[in-house]
Amino acid sequence: MLKMVCYPRCTTCQRAMKWLSERGEAYEVRDIKEDRPTEEELRLWHTQSGMPMRKLFNTSGLLYRSLGLKDRLAGMTEEEMLALLSSDGMLIKRPILIGDGFVLIGFKEAQWDERIK
Repeated sequence: MLKMVCYPRCTTCQRAMKWLSERGEAYEVRDIKEDRPTEEELRLWHTQSGMPMRKLFNTSGLLYRSLGLKDRLAGMTEEEMLALLSSDGMLIKRPILIGDGFVLIGFKEAQWDERIK
């Protein structure tokens, strides 16, 4: 079964859940704000996604902007980024879709369609 780590009030996450439901995909939802991912989970998802660490950040979020992360990320190590991401689920780009051997970060229909058949 697919696992979706998301913020249920986020419109992008809602669109992603609707997309999965319309295709008859079973999935389990984990609220990223209430049950935030650990550093170990984020490290694994980062590796499985193949994305650069900075792409795990929710750059459109209020917290990202208020912390001035646009200018700070370049000088941070991956370990520092993981620690920061695990401190607050709202810093993490969402939704995160976890399947058998893959992780998709963010909702891009074409990418999801290619992975979920």
